[in-house]
Amino acid sequence: MLELPDDLRGAFKEPLGTVYTDAETLVAADDAGHPLVAVGDVVTAHLVDAGHPPDVAVIDGRTERERVDESISRSLPAPDVEVANPPATLSRALLDALVTALERDGATVVGVDGEEDLAALPAILAAPTGGCVVYGQPGEGMVLVPVTDETRALARDLLGRMDGDVAAALAVLGA
Repeated sequence: MLELPDDLRGAFKEPLGTVYTDAETLVAADDAGHPLVAVGDVVTAHLVDAGHPPDVAVIDGRTERERVDESISRSLPAPDVEVANPPATLSRALLDALVTALERDGATVVGVDGEEDLAALPAILAAPTGGCVVYGQPGEGMVLVPVTDETRALARDLLGRMDGDVAAALAVLGA
C-alpha cells in the first residue's frame, strides 16, 4: 500500500517523542495513556517484563535487522494474528490488523512476516486520543509518543510523503 522512499529515510532518525531507557520510568510518565501500543520486539519484551504488557503489540522476531535473542523472545507473547509486511513498507494487511487490534477487547499481538519498523506511524493515527505508542529508537531506547492532535499531524505528514495510495491508507486508519 505504501513504501518508504529513500529520500524520506532521514526523517525517521529523530524520535517522535520522549526517549526512555527504562520501561518502569516510561510507564510512570504522565503522558503514558491507554491504549498502550508497542511496536517492536525489544520494546514489547521490556514492557512485558516490567509488568505492563501493551494492549497492542506489533512484533517481527527481529531487532535492528537481526533475530532477537532468546532472552527477548522468551518474554514475547505469541501472535494472535500474522500479517505480511515487506521491509520499508506499510501493507494493507498490517494497517487492517492494527485497526482491528485497537477495536478488540483484551490484548492483541500482531506478528509480522517481514518488517514492522514503520508501524508506529499508522498506530499513532489509528489509536484514540489519550493513547500512546512506544517504539524502539536504535541505540537510544524506547520512544513514548502520546496520541494527540499534534502527534497525529506529524504522523499524517510523514505517512503522506510515502509512495503509494496515501488516501486509501488514511481511510483504512480512519484518519
